[in-house]
Amino acid sequence: MRLETTVLLISFVIAIILGIIIIPILKKLKVGQIERDDGPKSHLKKQGTPTMGGIIMIITMLLVVTGLYVFFTINNQNDLANKILPVMLLIIGFGIIGFIDDFKKLVLKNTKGLKPSYKMIGLLIISVAYVLYLVYGLNLGTDTYIPIIKQYIEIPIYLYIPFAIVVILATTNAINLTDGIDGLSSSVSTIIITCLTIIAILTRQSELAIIGSVAIGGTLGFLMFNLHPAKVFMGDTGSLWLGGVISAMALYLKMPIILLVIALVPVLETLSVIIQVAYYKKTGKRIFKMAPLHHHFELSGWKENKVVIIFSLITLVLCIIGLKII
Repeated sequence: MRLETTVLLISFVIAIILGIIIIPILKKLKVGQIERDDGPKSHLKKQGTPTMGGIIMIITMLLVVTGLYVFFTINNQNDLANKILPVMLLIIGFGIIGFIDDFKKLVLKNTKGLKPSYKMIGLLIISVAYVLYLVYGLNLGTDTYIPIIKQYIEIPIYLYIPFAIVVILATTNAINLTDGIDGLSSSVSTIIITCLTIIAILTRQSELAIIGSVAIGGTLGFLMFNLHPAKVFMGDTGSLWLGGVISAMALYLKMPIILLVIALVPVLETLSVIIQVAYYKKTGKRIFKMAPLHHHFELSGWKENKVVIIFSLITLVLCIIGLKII
């Protein structure tokens, strides 16, 4: 526990230092947010706010985990060192896909960014690589924990691999959709990652507890600049990275089902978009004032800070419930 706390604090400090350095660079590069004309009017003043800030969290993880790898290797903890490095690289892979998309849109001024098909192929390749690493590289098997009944169920490999890939893709997409209000995605994700890290500590999976602690520290450090009024946005770089962290940890713990509880807010954000699009195509009318769900509450009169606080408190309660039912 002492190691995880130290790692979290180091990651937090590094993220803040990186934020102080990187945000002015993003401003000079004019890597600014592009707001939708049909979105909440209050968001128009955010036009031009530096984005791609997710690189702060990615670089933090890269520096801290690489440092830990060297530390563990020197101290003959090779098993721990060899487990944290591949997981980190695969998680960062999701962020890199988001970075390429942001870079094309904001730096190269290609408004379309990375083609959706290319983006999906990239995420799919990394997802497959991670699932295969868990099943064959670490020999974790395909047994999956079912909360409430508190039992593991062995899933046939031909079903488990596509199931795990869907979990990753759905999670990264859900966190991406949750990123639309200052500090929302980073706050909600930090609480979810903290819950998964606690589970890793309780189940004595040190490598995962370390990865989670790094992610918590890095995200909290980024959050210092992302709270309303945000000085920087994470972009797809950060949201896909966060989705990668959450899905990677849940699958490593063999508890992807628990995400339906502890990550219910991102799940509802995704469902609101699906419902809105389907209902509009069928009737020409909208159920929500705007989707994803957080925009509906904004247009209903909620301030951004209120949305973030309420959604975060709901996530906190759901995580406590999640810890109770495992």
